[in-house]
Amino acid sequence: MITNSNLHFTILQEIIDNGFAPNVSELSKILSATENEIIKGLHDLQEYHGVVLHPNEPKVWVIHPFSLSPTNFYVKTQNGEWWGNCAWCSLGVAALLKDDVKIITTIGAETKQIEINIIDGEIQEKNYFIHFPIPMKNAWDNVIYTCSNMLVFENETQIEEWTKKHNISKGDIQPIEKIWNFSKKWYGNHLNPNWKKWTIEEAKEIFNEFDLKNKIWQVEDSNERF
Repeated sequence: MITNSNLHFTILQEIIDNGFAPNVSELSKILSATENEIIKGLHDLQEYHGVVLHPNEPKVWVIHPFSLSPTNFYVKTQNGEWWGNCAWCSLGVAALLKDDVKIITTIGAETKQIEINIIDGEIQEKNYFIHFPIPMKNAWDNVIYTCSNMLVFENETQIEEWTKKHNISKGDIQPIEKIWNFSKKWYGNHLNPNWKKWTIEEAKEIFNEFDLKNKIWQVEDSNERF
């Protein structure tokens, strides 16, 4: 039987092992299901906000924290290479891999390339900041756009100049080490075969645990999952 949980787990594990997502035929063999069952499962998982599919075919585009198309966040270990969707997601990839990790990105998605290294679970470059311009309550309105705007900067002045230059609202600014620790908690359940998305209440509790109290992180009470 195809469920959101076993489909999500299988796709993530295959990405970690191989560097790319399995297609419908491969998922059918792994999960002993028909291709039609897999396709329905993928669409159900997308409705659950567990995956983003290509608009015109049942092919995985995004399954957080991984992107299956090129982004500004390249994540490397001695065992493989992947793309993260954003600064937060690239730290989430590192959290799932549980290995020494190098993240290669650019400041504000512009020209200055930097490396962020995580060694023995500790982030080495602690002086960077992550900018969150999109309110979390609107994150899934266009999650690709939301992720593409969560970027790394060197200081708040740089962020202010960047937002003015690109006409993007200034949001919340957090030190990268804090978001690394937050990412370990946020993505800590993603490789659970019985995974479920956080409820809105659970998400709010995690935000509060890490003192994420800017209005960007405010979400309305709901019975839905984040």
